[in-house]
Amino acid sequence: MSRPRELPIHMQRNAFDPLPELGEIRRNDGIVRTTSPFGLNTWLVTRYEDVRWVHSDWETFSNTVQADVWAGLEKASAEEKAKRLAGNMIVVDPPDHTRLRRTIAPEFTARRLRRLEPRVVALCEEHLDGLERSGPPADLLRQFAIPVPLLVICELLDVPFADRDYFQRLTAGFLDTSLSSEERMQVQAESLEYIAKFVARNRVEPGDGLLGRMISEHGEEISDAELVGVANLILLAGHETTANMLVLSVLALLRHPDQLDRLRRDPELADTAVEELLRWLSIVHNTTAKVVRRPVQIAGQQVEAGDLVICSLPAANRDPELVERPDELDISRPAPRHVAFGHGPHHCVGAPLARLQLRIALRLLFDRFPGLRLAAEPEFRNGFLTYGLESLPVEW
Repeated sequence: MSRPRELPIHMQRNAFDPLPELGEIRRNDGIVRTTSPFGLNTWLVTRYEDVRWVHSDWETFSNTVQADVWAGLEKASAEEKAKRLAGNMIVVDPPDHTRLRRTIAPEFTARRLRRLEPRVVALCEEHLDGLERSGPPADLLRQFAIPVPLLVICELLDVPFADRDYFQRLTAGFLDTSLSSEERMQVQAESLEYIAKFVARNRVEPGDGLLGRMISEHGEEISDAELVGVANLILLAGHETTANMLVLSVLALLRHPDQLDRLRRDPELADTAVEELLRWLSIVHNTTAKVVRRPVQIAGQQVEAGDLVICSLPAANRDPELVERPDELDISRPAPRHVAFGHGPHHCVGAPLARLQLRIALRLLFDRFPGLRLAAEPEFRNGFLTYGLESLPVEW
């Protein structure tokens, strides 16, 4: 059974904005006691420079602590835990993290992404054609923002497009913090079992997808269980986040017509617009919990070895130390060094692909429907590890 839990303050939003109380914490204390999305007692870090430090110093702040809870494995055997967590770069530190990241990072270089770009354009165009044929009103979330990133992940992993609805259910379920440990464990078991079939197939005959190339280039360095874990992480982290970022970006631009008009008049602003939207929206509420390995002071607060720490990404990205007027959306400001994708060793390896999709999808959408507008008030979605919408009703 699902267990409803009151959302921690850092997971609550006022439409696009973090709660004012979160800004007060950043200004006054910088760090406070709180609860993680999975009920762990932690310290919450809110200031930009402190967040970057915690992300960078893996020898002091280890990522291994939340592995069991994050995957719903508190009651699993040691053998089952090892199997389920293999290849999951989020819950390991260097040198294992470095080894795993080295096998996958080449798949997200500019050269590799140029090969994928025509398919991203084609998938966007196909779904915009569908919107145009069906006519307004339309739910931009269900008819565009969800299917396009999902099909891009299918393309990347070389799995059947026919399984996209199944993929969507898995990702949505795993990121729902109201699910019990047993429910999260079941969702992950389904996902790992499904992906294991493609790993086995690619071991015999490597294809041209990500798994096939990883086996061809790093086959002796990475086990089947790790390949399954890496692919599973890409599925979970690469689809839901991009879908929510895309739909919230569209809403943000519709709510700020001056910014949308500026982008339309100057397409050269596309890259900086994406960076500003990533900073301003910060759809991932927080990083995974990290265990403190030695006594340290954060924002003047003594934190002991064994304590847990999480970082508020929206609070850090709205810190006046990062940009002036941080609560304003300004797509013309020079791209700041935001932490929407994290920072340091665990900086999101798929960030270049997310940026590519956002840039292409926003351009094609507003070019196709210059009169795009809201058809009804959207409803924001709470209780998930990523912030988003329940729907985005539009017309044109």
